[in-house]
Parts: sequence; structure tokens; C-alpha cells
Amino acid sequence: MVAYFEEVSIDWVIEYIPAYASVTVFYDILKVSKQAEGQLPYDYVCDQLKVLLADVKVKEQIEPRVVDIPVCYGGEFGPDLEYVAEYNGLSTSKVIELHSNGDYLVYMLGFAPGFPFIGGMDQQIATPRQKSPRLKIPDGTVGIANNQTGVYPIETPGGWQLIGRTPLKLFKPEQSPPTLLQAGDKIKFKPISYDEFLEKEAEQ
Repeated sequence: MVAYFEEVSIDWVIEYIPAYASVTVFYDILKVSKQAEGQLPYDYVCDQLKVLLADVKVKEQIEPRVVDIPVCYGGEFGPDLEYVAEYNGLSTSKVIELHSNGDYLVYMLGFAPGFPFIGGMDQQIATPRQKSPRLKIPDGTVGIANNQTGVYPIETPGGWQLIGRTPLKLFKPEQSPPTLLQAGDKIKFKPISYDEFLEKEAEQ
């Protein structure tokens, strides 16, 4: 569905947002009303989408893009790393090893601009969210929430367990597209030192 929307131009579609198992379609109600010929705009859009979907052909499987994300784990960048380790009965080094060796896939972007919900994390480090969210989490912070991991693209409140930070900028509104990651991307987390973090941050 998403690939189809990227290929065709439908004049009444404003935007489409993919999620785990659905796609939200925002449409121009004025344009739809002119074409609906007495139908309610919502019913017209539903009928048109059904026709469009019936014509969608399954294409060759496209090899996903692989994005390396360097992460400085623990310390000031990962204040919850020790808690994640203790909760799961592991050492912090084991948590880092497991987190940086996951087979990760970006399922969707949401919550904040460019925030990736990433599946494929090892169940051995799954940890519940914080009971009380923090009011400010710096951009680039890598977190764990239950069996998912993610990266905060902008400074925002949040309740994930914070285990590290990347120097990469995941959201640059002046660029097109503005987000570094897209749904369907494969992720590789790469542990780096504090000095390497500062070097890479200066390059951004």
C-alpha cells in the first residue's frame, strides 16, 4: 500500500502514515466532495481505496536498507543501563552485547518526528517502561520499552529505559526526507567510546 502511494499521485491524498498493520490516509475533503457525486466523502474515499488496492500487484521483494547507528552506552548517556542489567539478571556488558547484536527492523515511525519503533530486540534484555516518564530526554538517546528499542530523534518527554546515545541526527527538518530512518530499514547498533561519540557528533 505504502509503496503504491509512493508511485502514484492521487489528487485528494494529503498524506499517508504507515503503522504496524495499517495505513492512515489523510485526504482533502473539498477535493473529495467535488468528485463524490452525492456520496459522503468518507464513503467515497473508502470505495476508491478498495478499487486502488484491488489493482496493487505484488512486486519483487526489495532488499531493505541497512543503517549503522553508533551508540555510546551507559554513563551520562545511558542512566538506565544498570537497571536494565539488574532487572534481567545480566551484566551491563552483556546488555550492550545483546543490544548491539540484535536483528533489527524499523516497523514504523511515530510518537515524535522520526521516532523509530524498532523490533527484533533480544528478549533477554526486555524491560518495562519507567513508572513515571522523564520530562526531557535528549535527542539521540537510545531506549528500551518492553520488547522494543528506539532512538529519540528530538528532545522530548518519554518513559523508555535509557541505555545510550547516538551522535547521529535522526530528524533534520530542513532536509528531504527529514528523517534518517524509514519503515522497513534494517538497523545495526555499533558500540562506540565517549571520545568517538564526540568526534562523530562534531561531524553532524
